[in-house]
Amino acid sequence: MRLAITTGEPAGIGPEVSLQAAVDSGADCDLIGDGELIAANARMRNIAWPLPPQVRVVHVPLAAPARAGTLDARNAPYVLQLIDRALAGWRAGQYSALVTAPVHKALINDAGIPFSGHTEYLAQATGTGLVVMMLVGGGMRVALVTTHLALSAVPAAITRERLDTTLDILNRDLIARFGIPVPRIAVVGLNPHAGEGGHLGREEIAIIAPAIAAARERGILATGPWPADTIFVPRNAHGADAILAMYHDQGLAALKHASFGMGVNVTLGLPLIRTSADHGTALDLAGKARADAGSMMEAITLAADLVRRAAADQSGTPGSAGS
Repeated sequence: MRLAITTGEPAGIGPEVSLQAAVDSGADCDLIGDGELIAANARMRNIAWPLPPQVRVVHVPLAAPARAGTLDARNAPYVLQLIDRALAGWRAGQYSALVTAPVHKALINDAGIPFSGHTEYLAQATGTGLVVMMLVGGGMRVALVTTHLALSAVPAAITRERLDTTLDILNRDLIARFGIPVPRIAVVGLNPHAGEGGHLGREEIAIIAPAIAAARERGILATGPWPADTIFVPRNAHGADAILAMYHDQGLAALKHASFGMGVNVTLGLPLIRTSADHGTALDLAGKARADAGSMMEAITLAADLVRRAAADQSGTPGSAGS
């Protein structure tokens, strides 16, 4: 088992937290990024160089010198090259999973490269249709029907077909990757009070409730639609193996409040295991040796656990990444 770790935006905290977490985790992993940049971050964080033998550096050269905290659009293609190199290694059988450090989406787009996030990029690169973003932390798993969309575009994107597919992927991966035999999935409504019986919107009546009923007919233990302001009450949230929210901030605001700095982003539905830190590039912290590597450590740990479970399932022995 070997993990690929992409070091992300070179001006942000990605290189240093990736390095710190890789060394501290003890995992067999490849740090994919500019070798000189990684070495400079080792010096900055007082990490012994050369690195321990289980941590290797796969050198991908920067397009332009990186300065902590200062974005440079010339390095936007470099960031995507890191992901592409990791995918090439996975296809060649070198890597069992991918762990990604944060990138700066606006910079990539400003450089003229359409990019809405790792989730969508990995789906396209692997020829996968719909994939599902799920964050794990604070005793919760929160998955999303829509991801990086303007709020005004969300209602139109919540279709019966999308809900059906999302519920199928979420249920399947909770069973296959997390070892939960019969996942309990709480589905959140779109509107305040889950539409208040149609008085605050009809998406729950027309789309969400029928999708839940159909999922139950397929054997999926889905409930709802739940109001977003009550599903995250601890007794409700902890009664579900996963919560399915309709849009990004609806689900992730509560989860990040409970676990920020220790949460993990998992992409479901891909042919490979992919996890990520739950934070952004934090340009204001870059280069100061103050960035907390906790979320990257959790991402590496979860990726390794999921790989072990997959291997155990193949060999018929118990795994370790359950609920």
